[in-house]
Amino acid sequence: GLEPSCVAVFRDELRALFPHDEDADRLWKQVFTLAEFMDKKAPGFKIPSFPASALVHVHCHEKSVLGKGSDKALFERIGLDHTPLDSGCCGMAGYFGYEAGKPHEVGRAAGERVLLPAVRKADATTLIIADGFSCREQIAQNTKRKGLHTAQVLQMALREENTRLRYPEERYVEEMKLKDPKARKKTAIALLAVGVIVASAVMAGWRKKQR
Repeated sequence: GLEPSCVAVFRDELRALFPHDEDADRLWKQVFTLAEFMDKKAPGFKIPSFPASALVHVHCHEKSVLGKGSDKALFERIGLDHTPLDSGCCGMAGYFGYEAGKPHEVGRAAGERVLLPAVRKADATTLIIADGFSCREQIAQNTKRKGLHTAQVLQMALREENTRLRYPEERYVEEMKLKDPKARKKTAIALLAVGVIVASAVMAGWRKKQR
């Protein structure tokens, strides 16, 4: 899973909701973050050395549920000079930060404790790593930088020879967006269709089990 909060649903909440379900028990044991998967299931995968500098904002669910040891191991594996920020919550706080009526200044103040000032002070060639979607949104809304996901950092290691790219997110975030509105619409419809199929299959299995 790429989004820590989504992975946490399967690793923590699933077991709480279905404590005696064998399928749930099997599933939570097979769900990993990307860094965990690379660390535990693909230790022999060859990743080129990428000795860039990076600031790392660790997602709240990684701290409380998932653990952050695999991220550290992965970054060390590619030679990344990384600095984890003691930043606590980014301030967006997932759904809290998107819900109407929530005090914007509370979330902004949380981000201004450590994360946002550190991002603003970072050199243009320093990678800003944040695996959480809402964490990256907080960074994008309140600084001139954009966060990179660990998957994008690995992509850089595989593709780039230059470890001192200025504002690397311009290539690995901005240029990867779908610019064609028709392509965006087709992608959204396809994702919706897949979601409906998966949800239908899950519900069918649940009903069968209930019978």
